[in-house]
Amino acid sequence: MTPVHKAPPFDIELGSTLASLGDLLNPTLTPDMIAGMRGGPLTASIEEQLVGHAVSHQERTIPGPDGAPDLIVSIFTRTDHVPGGPGIYHTHGGGMVIGDRFLGADMLIEWVELMDAVAVSVEYRLAPENPDPAPVEDCYAGLLWTAGHAEELGFDPERLIIAGASAGGGLAAGVALLARDRGGPTLAGQVLICPMLDDRNETVSSYQIDGFGLWDRTSNDTGWDALLGDRRKTPEVSIYAAPARATDLSGLPPAFIDVATAEVFRDEVVAYASGIWAVGGVAELHVWAGGFHGFDMIVPQAALSIHARDVRTKWVRRMLGA
Repeated sequence: MTPVHKAPPFDIELGSTLASLGDLLNPTLTPDMIAGMRGGPLTASIEEQLVGHAVSHQERTIPGPDGAPDLIVSIFTRTDHVPGGPGIYHTHGGGMVIGDRFLGADMLIEWVELMDAVAVSVEYRLAPENPDPAPVEDCYAGLLWTAGHAEELGFDPERLIIAGASAGGGLAAGVALLARDRGGPTLAGQVLICPMLDDRNETVSSYQIDGFGLWDRTSNDTGWDALLGDRRKTPEVSIYAAPARATDLSGLPPAFIDVATAEVFRDEVVAYASGIWAVGGVAELHVWAGGFHGFDMIVPQAALSIHARDVRTKWVRRMLGA
């Protein structure tokens, strides 16, 4: 392999904040840490996230995939909601092994409030107890339910996008591929935020981020091993589990894709956008210089985080005409 150089430096503001957090943010997740991570909060409670926002929250139990357990979804709407606006379907992050449907809800609440959208976030089954294809099939089942209940939920099915960050971004990409290949719901767009796409973990950036930052190459091994087991890095890996394995990225909805320069996923994300462009597809790629994985979630007040979120939101508004 080509010698790996040092990773690009962190943005000064982000780097100093990350350093100040010290041991509170361990860059490396190993299998023995999964249970402990699940036991603690990864984000503020949904009640805390809703404070000060005119957004309501309700839970519904919906059918899972054939033969699989039912799923819980959270539905967010503005308290003065007017039917007919856009819809947002959300798949949360957490490396396929941790997290819940409220991780990333702050972004959904912002979009619901700003665009009078209806947002649905799905509680999918986690690995390793539920390996592939359980997570992506759960997410697809949630999309089918969301699109099929557009009138009841009060949004326009022609203005439905899918969005997710990290593992949720990878799942969103996998669900978009499933929708294409199964003739599923038409999506108006896909928002892939620092998405986890490639089980092989062999890019230059995957080697550069090792033992520092947030979600390093060992964490990535932990997540993919849990999801795929012995199939990992073999031809048996589905394109819906690891979308970077897809050789045909045609026929997909317009994509917003972003990633940071100092994170494991940088090179696979850039390659994924290039794959879409190679077949004449639509993708808007942003590579945030100096960012680390999930920087805008960990340090939302940083200048780069504010800019990245603003750019992302403007793209969503353009796609949804909102």
